[in-house]
Order: sequence, then C-alpha cells, then structure tokens
Amino acid sequence: MATLIENCATFEKVKKMTSKVSNTDFHAQIVKLLKSARQRVVQAVNHTMVLTYFEIGRMIFEEQQSGKDRAEYGKELIKELSTILTKEFGKGFSQRNVEQMRKFYLTYSKTQTLPADFNLSWSHYLTLMRIDDINERSFYEIESAKNNWSVRELQRQYDSALYTRLALSRDKDKLKELSEKGLILQEPKDAIKVCPSRHVS
Repeated sequence: MATLIENCATFEKVKKMTSKVSNTDFHAQIVKLLKSARQRVVQAVNHTMVLTYFEIGRMIFEEQQSGKDRAEYGKELIKELSTILTKEFGKGFSQRNVEQMRKFYLTYSKTQTLPADFNLSWSHYLTLMRIDDINERSFYEIESAKNNWSVRELQRQYDSALYTRLALSRDKDKLKELSEKGLILQEPKDAIKVCPSRHVS
C-alpha cells in the first residue's frame, strides 16, 4: 500500500514538472510571436514613412520647377512647408529635414532602387545619402538590409572602408556585381573582410 502511494506521489511530481516545461515552451512561443509581430509593425511603419518622404520630395521638386526664379522660389517653398508641417505635426519637419526629403527623391529617382524596395529606416537613408558614389551607396544599402545592420553598424562599416577594401580585390565585372548584389561570401577570407578587428583605445 505504501509503495502504491509513493508511486502515485512520484507520478504527480513528474506530471507537474512536465506541465511546467510544457508551459515554459508555450510561453516562449507566445513571446516569440509577439516579438515577430512587433518587428513587422516597425518595418511596415518605417517603409510607409520612407515612401511618404520620397513622395514629398518628388512633389517639392516638381513644384520648384514651376517657379520662375527656381532658386529663390525653392527656398521659400521649403521654408513655408516646414512651418506648416511643424505646426500641424510637431517636430521632425525642420527646413533641413524637408530639404533632405527633396534630396532623397533626387538621389533615389536615379538609382536601381525602386520605392517599393525601400527596406531600411529613414535614418539609414540619411546616412546613405552622404555617400556620393552610386555603386558604393548601393552596396551599403544592400548589405544593411541583408545583414539587418543598425544605423550605427552601417556607419561603422562605412568608416572601415569595407567597400573600398573589397573593390580593390575585384575586377570590373565583379565590382559591378558587388554594387548590385552586395557581398557574396565564397571564401573564409571574405568573412574576415566584413568584420575588421576593432582596436581598443
């Protein structure tokens, strides 16, 4: 009788432990699902914002072209638009930021990147627009999206001259591929080039 009671107690103990493990796994799945959903929402918001800024840039550019004195009209147009948008929406629409939207349109209306392919945040594109070389800019844009680089990591990779170092070891055709597809790791040494050692000061 005592043995039967002990067996029952052991069974209940194992059952509780199994239930606890099962619940832990269940909770982890829910957390993972919510994190994934949150990430998709952030990406959707970023994508919509970037598309909107591109369209605003287009509208500003086309409106500026209709002015008689384009230079002066352009300045007044951006100044007035900045004032109106700031009053309506608050921070984020300084004259400089509105001008950046115009620059964004002018920069990306001449590239292979279609508006539907804007997969980075506005902060990423502000960093990318500082790169004059179109092939180099395209490379960093592709790598940022492919490797999920933060703005800080994008800047770090640019400061390390990643594109320049990779370009030196490639012929003309391979260099073109680099700007169209990004880095394709074929040899271990390529991975080393992507992650230059950091010096601790």
